[in-house]
Amino acid sequence: MATAHPTGLKNKPIFLGETWSLALQALRANKVRAMLTMLGVIIGSACIVLVVTVALTAKRYIVGQIEGVGSNLILAEAVSRGADHPETLGDQIDPGDLEAIRQEIPEVVQAAGTNDLSMSVTVDGQEHPINLVGVTEGFQEIRKLVIVRGRYFDQDDMLTHSKVCLLTENLAKLVYPHDNPVGKDISVGELHFAVIGVFKERVSTFGQTEIVPESLIVPFPLIKYYTGTDFFRSFYAQARTAEDVPAATEQVRQVLESRHRPGAKYRVQNLTVILEAARYISVAMTSVLILTALIALTISGIGIMNIMLVTVTERTREIGIRKAIGAPRDAILYQFLMEALVISGTGAVIGIFIALAIPAILNFVITLIPEAAGMHIPVSGMSVIMAFLVSCSTGLLFGYLPANRAARLHPTESLRYE
Repeated sequence: MATAHPTGLKNKPIFLGETWSLALQALRANKVRAMLTMLGVIIGSACIVLVVTVALTAKRYIVGQIEGVGSNLILAEAVSRGADHPETLGDQIDPGDLEAIRQEIPEVVQAAGTNDLSMSVTVDGQEHPINLVGVTEGFQEIRKLVIVRGRYFDQDDMLTHSKVCLLTENLAKLVYPHDNPVGKDISVGELHFAVIGVFKERVSTFGQTEIVPESLIVPFPLIKYYTGTDFFRSFYAQARTAEDVPAATEQVRQVLESRHRPGAKYRVQNLTVILEAARYISVAMTSVLILTALIALTISGIGIMNIMLVTVTERTREIGIRKAIGAPRDAILYQFLMEALVISGTGAVIGIFIALAIPAILNFVITLIPEAAGMHIPVSGMSVIMAFLVSCSTGLLFGYLPANRAARLHPTESLRYE
């Protein structure tokens, strides 16, 4: 008969269906034990998804902060070579260097320079320190400044040395807490400026650039009224593409060195190295966190194995009865493997659901915070697939020993077991 042997090819679906049903019945009979065993898998699978999410979020934030300062940027500054080679005023980068770089390096699409000095403004009879920054044309485009109110400098402002300025949001709130500052005047030292706009950085640089929370920017030529010089403290060049950055960096160095005395030394660098470092840090952090999650899964796998070994011992007589009535070795083996798979698979699904719910809740909260507009916590689909497969594989791997032990029990000895 076609149904004579339970492991026959034609009866394979029936055989697997019965084994699956028995596995579920066994788990339902020990719900608390199954849930406690599943807990480790839930934690491990959730950890895998969450650590990758944390790593992706950190990487996106770091790269976004760096790129927010300006894309494809090259930075240059004159540096001292020590007491034996003192720095001179002629070594400084000046508007002539800026124009030469614009004209001689085709890979550079924009260049700008700045000089800044500490000043103060008086508000309600009290002096407040500010940073006065002189900027050239192209500064807004390179640094991607956001104009909150009013306008930015136009070409006439730069050419005619107009006494106009823009304030950071913090400085505008400090000087004009209840009024729109655009159109008002502000005194900085001996000069009076008309406020034409309020701006902010696209991403905060935490005061690590010339723009600090209380900053005021003016056309670069006006800085000479305060310093008596027209050199740049900071110089930026923007390459056409990311691929052009290394070549443009070297060309900027060559132009600067060719236009100044042989003893002059310049530090010319770009953000590519920093971006690469951020990516390497992200990969290293992800690897460490995933390793931690895998350790958690391994511990949960050992828990599955221990619990199932105890289960095999408790169900020795049941296994003997099943074998005595004709259940093949494969049926016993598959039943215990299916129990391990259900525990690990269900735990993985619950853990993944928890891991997905946390970023979803945080993203919803972020939408309610105006200061965090534009932020988003990403979730990697690959991490979800990996968490599920690794969790299920862990269950099968650590469930095989108890399952094999159960399948190898001798029916006669099993029936005599009490």
